[in-house]
Amino acid sequence: MNTVSFSFLFAAMLLATLGVKLWLSARQLRHVAQHRDHVPAQFAQKIPLAAHQKAADYTIAKTQFNMILLVVNTAVLVGFTLLGGLQWLSEQISALAGDGMVYQLGLIIAVMLISSVIDLPFDYYKQFTLEEKFGFNKMKPALFFTDLIKNTLVSALIGLPLIWVILSVMEKAGDLWWLYAWGIWCVFQIFMLAFYQSVIAPLFNKFTPLEDASLQTRIEGLMQRVGFASKGLFVMDGSRRSAHGNAYFSGFGAAKRIVFFDTLLARLAPSEIEAVLAHELGHFKLRHVIQRIAIVFALSLGFLALLGYLKNQLWFYQGLGVTPMLNASNDAMVLILFMLSLPVFTFLLSPLTSIRSRKQEFEADAFAAQHSNAQDLISALVKLYEDNASTLTPDPLHSAFYDSHPPASVRVQRLLTQ
Repeated sequence: MNTVSFSFLFAAMLLATLGVKLWLSARQLRHVAQHRDHVPAQFAQKIPLAAHQKAADYTIAKTQFNMILLVVNTAVLVGFTLLGGLQWLSEQISALAGDGMVYQLGLIIAVMLISSVIDLPFDYYKQFTLEEKFGFNKMKPALFFTDLIKNTLVSALIGLPLIWVILSVMEKAGDLWWLYAWGIWCVFQIFMLAFYQSVIAPLFNKFTPLEDASLQTRIEGLMQRVGFASKGLFVMDGSRRSAHGNAYFSGFGAAKRIVFFDTLLARLAPSEIEAVLAHELGHFKLRHVIQRIAIVFALSLGFLALLGYLKNQLWFYQGLGVTPMLNASNDAMVLILFMLSLPVFTFLLSPLTSIRSRKQEFEADAFAAQHSNAQDLISALVKLYEDNASTLTPDPLHSAFYDSHPPASVRVQRLLTQ
């Protein structure tokens, strides 16, 4: 591979990815609009036409917004790479900070800050215009900016030490640095999975023990039936930010917690909540969580090995608009280039990654039907689709690329046969 060939390959893949994404979005817009005025037959008695139309309008608005964001992000990526933005930024920071670790951390911070500043108006518009229009936004501007500051501080306190360690390993651990870096990253991920819920999440949301005694008894009975031990049942004040609802569990071993959004508890009946939780517990009991972690770890090992190879390839830097420094470390630069370019080469594989995820969703649904009631899960899914304004008629190809869950109609049909 030489510089010109890689530049051409990157540009071709970028244009192909952009073209496919815009084409998929156009398909989604057309398909949802065509089915806007008719509720699918299997949902006709459960979801009003007005709710179905709201879901269609919400999906169309989000898709149009994402198309604009896609074009902007592609332009930013081209600016950083082929148009020399990273090279210019590197020269400016090098002139101020020299060529050591301060330069490397400064380069990564600068790229993250520039990206965040570009994203900020889009995030604000999405929250206070798009989500507000459809009745989902519950957040005030003060909370939006408070979250932004907290996220920035938490990311800095956790991320910068990790980046410093990884950069140090890249510099000092020899040709197998990527293997040591992988071990460090895996330990960090496990640590975050174990302690995020108890340490970081409370910085953003309030978690209180579930007070509904009858619901607690029902849930504890379910956990006993499936053999799931939890440290506690908690309610999260999700309504401070959004009207969307959810439930999840987090942590490992005896530290596992079950968390319900308050919006979910307010909308679903106790039997429906039990069915939703049974689905989530199905992912745990069927070892889906462990399998997903293992797959992520395996993929990260492969990607880090690839990065270990690219780190010493001149064409990789120059093909992306960067002239590597000869007498100083380029580790931060190669990390940035790799993270920016990887999605360009992997997006077209997205349907492959969703196949296993959808299979696991079907398995978790079957588990829930076995340990609770299939009709209750169907009823809960219908309510959640209606409340979250999730379209019942997504374009099949768009869904294959973007949706980790099967379409509602397919899930319900499967559950009816349980």
